[in-house]
Amino acid sequence: MRNLKNTLTLALMLMSPVAFAQDLTQQLNAFFAQRLAGFSDSVMVSLRNPGNVIPQCEQPALSVMGNNKLWGNQTVQAQCGTEKRYLQVFVEAMGNYVVAAQPIARGTTLEPGSVTLKRGRLDQLPPRTMLDINQAQNAVSLRDLAAGQPVQLSMLRQSWRVKAGQKVQVYARGDGFSANAEGQALNNAAVAQNARVRMPSGQVVSGQVDADGNILINL
Repeated sequence: MRNLKNTLTLALMLMSPVAFAQDLTQQLNAFFAQRLAGFSDSVMVSLRNPGNVIPQCEQPALSVMGNNKLWGNQTVQAQCGTEKRYLQVFVEAMGNYVVAAQPIARGTTLEPGSVTLKRGRLDQLPPRTMLDINQAQNAVSLRDLAAGQPVQLSMLRQSWRVKAGQKVQVYARGDGFSANAEGQALNNAAVAQNARVRMPSGQVVSGQVDADGNILINL
């Protein structure tokens, strides 16, 4: 009887790390599914730590360490009270990403039919692949793209809303103060980018381009 009891106790001890690891994997899947909401609709996390590193509490506090990556190899801090463990995981994520719908020549301004969405493994894509198709609207291709090629953010630039030499309206606003005047843009700039403007007095000012092509300066 004593031998049977000892055997059962030993079996439970051996199974404990496995049970903790299985439960922790479920928690990691839920954690990353919430973290990637809006990017991915299917997440699977693989735990790569040995069993002796698994935190021994039912609900460890999880956080991602020093990493802006959303998927792929990740380091996760699991904290039980004052005890911290660092977990190495791999995050697989399925979702939509932007690809060229047809061959696109360098210098082409993209139209609605130039790109389309494709579903696949986000963790296998090149860095900074575009996920939001709206980001491609009216953008200009900086290189030739083949049909079906994932579109990376570095492959495009936004269309210039203001061009060097163009006459622009400059609006300056502050506490109880506002003024506007015409000047000449000194550089190309897209919406929300900064443009330098030479005023009639010769002074050079800098402000942000709005959707109407005006330059806004907050004083």
